[in-house]
Amino acid sequence: MGKQPKNTPVSKIAEYDKALGKADAQMYVLRLCVSGMTPRSKAAVKNLAQICQEHLEGQYQLEVIDLYQQPALAATHHIIATPTLLKSYPPPLRRLIGDLSDTEATLRRLGIVTRKNGAA
Repeated sequence: MGKQPKNTPVSKIAEYDKALGKADAQMYVLRLCVSGMTPRSKAAVKNLAQICQEHLEGQYQLEVIDLYQQPALAATHHIIATPTLLKSYPPPLRRLIGDLSDTEATLRRLGIVTRKNGAA
């Protein structure tokens, strides 16, 4: 038979389903607070970038805050140690301290479900 014309009901339903899937995609708002570019801070930035690229493609906003350059933000965000990752959205707020080198633990603590850590 061949391909169906572009404006058939079946193709419109497929387009709708695709758009709906994009609308349901969860957006993650992340802030990584570091103190200068120490080896530990660099590792946290690198590890978080890799996690976002592999597991949150197109579903995240990431801000890296250097508390040496913006010290007032340490009090604003209640940061007592660095590097600290804050996930402000979706709720609940999550706060992770460290270089984020354990990818599976980081994903689990952020509430990000993957095939490895619990998705079907």
